[in-house]
Amino acid sequence: MDLTSLLLFMGALFFLMIVGPMRKQKKEKKFLTQLKRGDRVITKSGLHGKIIEIVEGNDSCVLETMAGKIRYEVSAISFEMSSKLNTKSAKK
Repeated sequence: MDLTSLLLFMGALFFLMIVGPMRKQKKEKKFLTQLKRGDRVITKSGLHGKIIEIVEGNDSCVLETMAGKIRYEVSAISFEMSSKLNTKSAKK
């Protein structure tokens, strides 16, 4: 194997293993910082709810579900599942 193909392989490996997850993490962080009252979300444990309050001091939010109100950490909200939920709502 010559040097140029080795460098090309290393560049592709770097792109796939480092840059891709960094982009995903950046999108998720932007999503979590832009959450607001009234947003419909799904937590990582599968709980569906609507945000009724965001507590800035300890990074938590209060979700209204059919069972009542529950306080959750903002980091427990799933970016992928919530995005799918909101795109389905927009199509209707």
